[in-house]
Amino acid sequence: MADGYHGGHRLSVLLDGRRLSPVQRRIAHYLSEHLDEAIFLSSVELAERAGVSQPSVTRFAMVLGFAGYPELRQALRPIVLGGAVEQPQESLLRGAIDCEIRNLALVRERLSAFPLKELGAQLAATEPLPVVGLRVSCGLATTFAYYARRIHPDVRLLTHGGSELVDGLHAARRAGAEWVVAVVLPRYPVEAVQALEYAEKLGLRVAAITDKSDFPAEIVLDAPVGDRLVFDSHAAPLALAMALVEAMADAAPLRTQARLDEYERMTDETGTFLTGDPA
Repeated sequence: MADGYHGGHRLSVLLDGRRLSPVQRRIAHYLSEHLDEAIFLSSVELAERAGVSQPSVTRFAMVLGFAGYPELRQALRPIVLGGAVEQPQESLLRGAIDCEIRNLALVRERLSAFPLKELGAQLAATEPLPVVGLRVSCGLATTFAYYARRIHPDVRLLTHGGSELVDGLHAARRAGAEWVVAVVLPRYPVEAVQALEYAEKLGLRVAAITDKSDFPAEIVLDAPVGDRLVFDSHAAPLALAMALVEAMADAAPLRTQARLDEYERMTDETGTFLTGDPA
């Protein structure tokens, strides 16, 4: 996660491949930007500077494989005092964007491995089409459902958990749904996984947009998330979701064109969108 930080190559090695919580990422950010002074701070002082609790600093050190913060600090000191720090030229944000570019390139390379055409045809044919996305996954699920509704007659967005989610899945199945599309991105809500298990018991087939290739679903469309910033970014999963909408549109071209034409007429009649220069 850290090759875009100003902490040098050795700090990158410590952080690489680790999935850190948002609090732990704040600590990593501070270390990356202030490594030369951080190696002299106590865990309490580091916590105050990073704006986190002292136990969070201890847990951060343990996530990196150390017994506690003193051991981590001892490992970091040679990076600065030994002159081994390599100062990257890229800023934190540039590094995060570079990470997303790599994620998108990976999706592009793997496009032929995804059953987009076949899945698009299946989703275009099922009515209704429930779409599930809880907590942070709600945003991507909402975007997917918004565009899918332009070309599909009955898309049902389910973004609330509990009995409302169970009711929605049950109603969709009773109305004839055969598939459910689920967006499940980190951190993974327990009730989302439980709801999909219930969906399978109802007889619904599950297609998941996620970052885990081994996610328990009949079809998995996995794309990595960006984890360079305090919170994840989802450029690659979004691109994959839009590719799936495209596949749905291609599977029913006459219906797609008719619905898009109808939508344009409606927006023209109601003045939904600005025309010309908004200024």
